[in-house]
Amino acid sequence: MFPVSLLPMSPVHTIPLVKTDQTLLLQALANILHNACVYTPPDSAIELTARHAEQKLRLTVRDHGPGLPAGEESRVFGKFYRAEGAPAGGTGLGLLIARGFIQALGGDIRGWNHPDGGAVFEILLKAEFMEQTAA
Repeated sequence: MFPVSLLPMSPVHTIPLVKTDQTLLLQALANILHNACVYTPPDSAIELTARHAEQKLRLTVRDHGPGLPAGEESRVFGKFYRAEGAPAGGTGLGLLIARGFIQALGGDIRGWNHPDGGAVFEILLKAEFMEQTAA
């Protein structure tokens, strides 16, 4: 579907196990990553970061595409929203569905333009972290 290259990452920080509905979370991330793949030029990086603090999980996806249309950062989550000049295909429902799933998990999602170009999408979830036990 989309060519993928794995790039070396910054040091990995351990994220504890999170008690959540993994199906909803993974589908929301899949929708965001799909958009990033569609709008990012070939051979450009898509960055996914995860951080946790104070019972919150923060997932961020940054692409290096054209970014979000100025003034429409919140509209991209609307029903059937498609940016002017968007590639053919798609229904304009992916980000709406992602937001619905994240809100169903008690979280929120927002998007903005990165100062160096591209779009950033951030998922913020209140999270119940679970202790890992040795097997």
